[in-house]
Amino acid sequence: MSNFQKDKVDIVAVAKAAKVSPSTVSRTFNHPNLVNPATRKKINRAVQRLGYIRNRAAQTMHGKRSGTIGLVVPTINHAIFAEVIQAFSDSIDNAGFSLLLASHGYDLDREYAMVRKFLEHRVDGVALVGLEHSDATARLIEQQKIPALAIWNFSVESILPCVGADNRLAGRLATEHLLGLGHRDIGLIFPQTNGNDRAQHRISAVHAALNEKGISVPSEHESEAPYSVSQAKQAALTLLTKHSRPTALLCGNDVIAQGALFAAQSLGLKVPDDLSIIGIGDFKGSADVEPGLTTIRIPAENIGKLAGERFTDYITSEHPEPFKICCELECVVRGTTSPVSVY
Repeated sequence: MSNFQKDKVDIVAVAKAAKVSPSTVSRTFNHPNLVNPATRKKINRAVQRLGYIRNRAAQTMHGKRSGTIGLVVPTINHAIFAEVIQAFSDSIDNAGFSLLLASHGYDLDREYAMVRKFLEHRVDGVALVGLEHSDATARLIEQQKIPALAIWNFSVESILPCVGADNRLAGRLATEHLLGLGHRDIGLIFPQTNGNDRAQHRISAVHAALNEKGISVPSEHESEAPYSVSQAKQAALTLLTKHSRPTALLCGNDVIAQGALFAAQSLGLKVPDDLSIIGIGDFKGSADVEPGLTTIRIPAENIGKLAGERFTDYITSEHPEPFKICCELECVVRGTTSPVSVY
């Protein structure tokens, strides 16, 4: 008989090898805090020696939790969601859950397909980024009665429990920082807003804050760029070489802001003397570019940690209470912004 045909190691074999009962092995997996640490160590050694793998699918069929949570993010190509993913993963791991991760590339129809696949894998809950999702996704979550969570955005109007920041406030804080420095000729570089409520909320708040001061942004000073330093650099080069140049650039996130900084430097512009630049996010590396990037800090690590803690409590509670948590934003002033120069 080939190795592939041999019976797989079961929980009874583990119990025999560890000289404990099968129920103690089961308890070690499901409620490790109830098992003596020395006994746990003995069981874990037997598990490693025998190569035992729990059959989660069988457990799920018998009505037990699968021990997995699905997280669907727009992208894993850049630093934008890296911190929140890591903190969320660590947090749910502490509660005994594993993470299944998928990205939809800012396509809400693909997001629906990812959620379906996660549900086919019998996840215990699904976490989504943002508050904007297709009707099909919302209907599927409702039909399946699956615990669901929105991460990254906060809104009192959110249908789902949510843990995140107020992206409208992020846009307003960035605008108010530039206005406070005397800038009135402000250029904007933002991602597409389709399928991206974070960008949409930020840019709408920017325009609202400018309009309150009687300021409008001419079309040649407004540009679009994806989450790419190189493509943001190209967009900024085009904007900055137009007939009139703004005194400041407000960028929809730090990735775009870094691209804008490199564009300014390649044109021989001094930042912040000739041009101020502000981002949103405060991603890893934003403090390390030269000069350091002024930005609105979104507390990604805190959002991920809180989201993981609250969501696992929500999933395991007999009487789950919906929750909405807003994390504080902070304007972090570094070296890319200064008062407007008087020519």
